Formats: sequence, structure tokens, C-alpha cells
Amino acid sequence: MSEFRTERDSMGDVQVPANAYYGAQTQRAVENFPVSGWNLHPNLIHAMGLVKFSCATANRDLGKLTGTGKSPLNDAQVDALLSAAQEVADGQHDDQFPIDVFQTGSGTSSNMNVNEVISNRAIEINGNDRFEASKAIHPNDHVNMGQSTNDTFPTAIHVAVAKSIHEALIPSLERFQKSLAQKADEWDQIIKIGRTHLADATPLRLGQEFSGFARQLELSVGRAKRALESVLELPVGGTAVGSGINTHPEFGSRVAANLAERTGIAFTESVNHFEGNAQRDGLVECHGELKAIASTLFNVANNVRWLGSGPRCGFYEVKIPDLQPGSSIMPGKVNPVMCESLMQVCARVIGNDGCITLSGAAGGNFQLNIMMPVMGHTTLESIAIMAQGVDAFVDLCMKDLEANEEACGSAVEKSLSMVTSLNPHIGYEKASQLAKEAFKTGKTIRELCTEQAILPPETLNEALDPMSMTEPHA
Repeated sequence: MSEFRTERDSMGDVQVPANAYYGAQTQRAVENFPVSGWNLHPNLIHAMGLVKFSCATANRDLGKLTGTGKSPLNDAQVDALLSAAQEVADGQHDDQFPIDVFQTGSGTSSNMNVNEVISNRAIEINGNDRFEASKAIHPNDHVNMGQSTNDTFPTAIHVAVAKSIHEALIPSLERFQKSLAQKADEWDQIIKIGRTHLADATPLRLGQEFSGFARQLELSVGRAKRALESVLELPVGGTAVGSGINTHPEFGSRVAANLAERTGIAFTESVNHFEGNAQRDGLVECHGELKAIASTLFNVANNVRWLGSGPRCGFYEVKIPDLQPGSSIMPGKVNPVMCESLMQVCARVIGNDGCITLSGAAGGNFQLNIMMPVMGHTTLESIAIMAQGVDAFVDLCMKDLEANEEACGSAVEKSLSMVTSLNPHIGYEKASQLAKEAFKTGKTIRELCTEQAILPPETLNEALDPMSMTEPHA
């Protein structure tokens, strides 16, 4: 059998790998864009299959596929088309999508890639030769009926992004929040010194510190939900420029309703298809929320890294699990690798936001944004690496993170900021003098106050009770 077969499109003959389900237009794009070796994100491919399924369902129900138009399909052919689209949605043909991310800016190459794969696979399911030239189930006339790349490709991006946030990112963030909240409860009675400007501050409880981290993740979950909401409007039904040429007036709403039913996500048709086709502001908003989440995750991971620094010459107030040797030259050194991994993930996401912002602002001219493949790829990358990075951090760091009560407690009594609670008794100026003297002599605030009989012993002990310093009081 020959290694290649000859396929034809409107520009002529093309040599296509013999067993590929894709055809001429896909092969041309493979040859035209040998840029990065990065193919479309699998979640976007699956979403495109889901969109094609919903489009075919709408066209079937509207009588378009089996009607009086060019080459109407019979019921068996329609069922085969739906089955082929579902196979793409289920990830059964991921190896049939070889086009580089950096391709035509509308995603036309990838849209035709999907159309060709579904067409040929549907012909095969229907019991016919998928290499036939006539294409009884045609990639343009049937699979792409009532559609343009300009409305279906951004629709698929929105579906893929929403599903990824719903199914991966939100559950990961919720799990992280729960883990932090659990540590906050467990460590609520462990007193430690606070730090502002990386300098000693007044005492707080380790549980209080982690409750702050838990609240950051709770807010991040809200941001992820807002990110999802920003991509719920779907451009499908606008076709080429938003006017809806060559499609049924009910097509967009029917497709959106079918996608909502199949995903459990409240997708709706675009309020204005000219905006829906031309602009990707929703993706810019979406990724802005993702950037904010990344900022939070970076902060929490970095704080855990600082708290675990040491073990002898740092804070070492929490014990980070030992996972692997940390140095090729220093025996016994162990590093906070999971913190560093998550921080790098966040740096990537924050950098990705620049790509999304520029693509949204500069790429949308008149009736079409021409930066869509990179916007879809980049947004899905950000979601995926954050979700996976968070899961790894929870499993390999947070679960076995331990409090070092001895290190937490020993720093409290030595802190010069213990003097803060004496302000109501002796005033700011006198308290400041005591702090300076304690630092100069190496004595604690309690020792100096006792030596100098600053306050009666009972009053002094009450004022310097570190637990009382961790809550408001009159």
C-alpha cells in the first residue's frame, strides 16, 4: 500500500498520509505552518467535536441536513455524522489533528481539520469507502452546514475554556482551600511571631496565618467562577461576519441550548453576533481572573516556602515534606521543590496574560479577531497547569505539612514587638526606649520590665500574655 494518497481541494491535488482521516486542507496547513510543533490543546479539539455534534443536531432538528438542499443526507448518514463528531469529542481521534497552533488567525485550518476527520469517519461508520472522491457526507456541505470558522472556532474555545475551569480548575482550588482551612483549625493554638516588611511584628497564631491563606483560595474560587461566566456567550450562529448568512435564525440558540444540556454549563447565544464574532473581550476578562488566581497561588506557595526555610538558619516554623535531594554538591540539602514548582506555574500564567491581552486588543479588527488559535491555546494552558500544579502541591506538600511548635514559640518571647502591648500602660515613647534597650542588651522585654519594675508583676504578665495579643481586646 502506498504511503500517501492523493486528495483534491479547490487549489488542486495534495499528497496526504494514506491512513489519515484528515484531507487536503489539513495537509496544506501542516506544510504551511512548521512553526512550534505545538498542536491544538486536546480540550479544544474535544470541544470542537462537541460543537460539531451540537451543530449537526440543530441542523437535523431544523430539517436542514435531510431537506431539499444540496445532497441531503438520509437518517443513517446523519446518525453516522453525529457518531463521528462524538468520537472526536471523546478524544478517540486526537492523533488526527497535526496542525500547529501558530496557523491562520481565525483557526480555519483547524476547523477544516475537524470537518475532514468527521466527514471521513462518518462515511466509514456508514459502511462506505472514506477515500471516495464524492464525499457523500461532505466536510463543508454537511459537517460545516450553517457555520463559519469565524463563529464555530471561538465557540469551541469558549466551550473548552468553560469546561476546563468547571471540571479541573475550580475543583483543584476548592481542594486547596479545604486543605489550608484544615491546617488553620489544627494549628489554631500555636502562637508564633508575625512579620511585616520581613521584620518582627506582634504575635499571632499559626492557624490565623493559614486562615488568611485559606481565605485567599476561597476568593480564588470566586474568581474562577467569574472567569467561567465571562465565556458563557457563544458566537455560533453569526457565521462569517455576525450577520448569520447561510444559517437558520434559530440555529445559534439551538446549538447553545444543546451545548448547555450536554455540559451542564449555562451557555447562551451571543446577545450581539457582531460583537460575538469580532471580539474576544470575554477571553481577556477570563484570563485576567486567571492571572489574579496565579498571583494568589504564587503568594501562598512563596509564604509556605519562607515559613519552611532552614532548618537551622531560617524560620522553620513549618516542616515541608522532604521529597528529593536538593543539591548536586551539598550532601543532605533538601529544597522546597513543590513551592518552587507552583511558583513557576504562576509565573507562566502571569506571562501568558500579556499574550492574551495583546491578542484581544490588537487582533480584533472589524468583524474578526485573527489571534484566536494562540488565545485558545494559551488560556487552556494556563488553566491546565494551574489545576495540575495545585493538585501536585496539595498532594505532595500540603497533606504532610507539619507545624514546628518549638520554633514558633521560641521566637515569640524574644521578639521586641512584644513591647507593643505595653503601649496602653506606659505610652509609645517609653515602650520604644524599652525595645531599643532590649535589642542592645540582648534581654527580652519581660526581663527588662521585671528588672526595672515597669509594671506590677500581675499587670505585666497579663499585658505580655502572647495569646491575648492574637485577638482584639479593650
